[in-house]
Amino acid sequence: MTESRVTVVVATRDRRDELRRTLTHLGRLSPPPPVVVVDNGSTDGTGEAVRTDFPDVQLVEHDHNLGCAARNTGVARARTPYVAFSDDDSWWEEGALEAAADAFDAHPRMGLVAAAVLVGANGRPDPVNADLAHSPLPADEDLPGPRVLGFLACAAVVRRSAFVQAGGFDPLLFFGGEEALLAQDLAALGWGLCHLPEVRARHHPSSLRPPSTWRRRLEARNALLAAWLRRRPGVALARTAEAARRSLNDPDSRAALTGALRLMPRAVAGRRPLPARVERDLALLESR
Repeated sequence: MTESRVTVVVATRDRRDELRRTLTHLGRLSPPPPVVVVDNGSTDGTGEAVRTDFPDVQLVEHDHNLGCAARNTGVARARTPYVAFSDDDSWWEEGALEAAADAFDAHPRMGLVAAAVLVGANGRPDPVNADLAHSPLPADEDLPGPRVLGFLACAAVVRRSAFVQAGGFDPLLFFGGEEALLAQDLAALGWGLCHLPEVRARHHPSSLRPPSTWRRRLEARNALLAAWLRRRPGVALARTAEAARRSLNDPDSRAALTGALRLMPRAVAGRRPLPARVERDLALLESR
């Protein structure tokens, strides 16, 4: 049997039964991809379930929650040229990973594929699909699809060498909008990111999701941190001023701003301004 060119990395925490479903689906793919599960300190028996029910899966167990950076651990264990990410409530359709690998083989500057996402049992197209397909960014002739600067982590395939060069997901962000920063870092290094609608992931949103308020606050906090990590000073200052204005009347904005200010020294210390060409692309996206 032909060996897969793509390793699937799954970060998980306390979703044992949903992870079982995801690993079952991944195990049915042909050729079966190597799978690395990174457990972010689960307390529900996740590790034991993986060892017992999926002995071919490589399991890495952290004793605490690393957030999005757990995916970096999985990529470090991969031995294939390409790596796909799944969440514990998502998986890849038959043929998707091989289609992505073929595209990477044929387009050496391509660093990331943003897949199409089908949601739930009826396969409803996620609204992000249309945004990716109709990206306003000018096309690049050496990429096989629309050029993008965003993706969903549960529906992305990366060239492993590009991911490592970019430093992976930034642990400072923990969770929430971490994809945007990685997309910018890949683009800054000259890697192309594009959308391929024929590469499809299935997403069955978990019933164990954290409160929406928690996620809104993290995403707003991380957007502000990301601005200070990479964007030009005028953008970072404007985003901070807007966050301060909203925080006067909105508890979520106030919590996000407080959290960002607490981490701001680390963000400024890790600051790497984006090239002008990437700033221009972001300005074009944001104008819409």
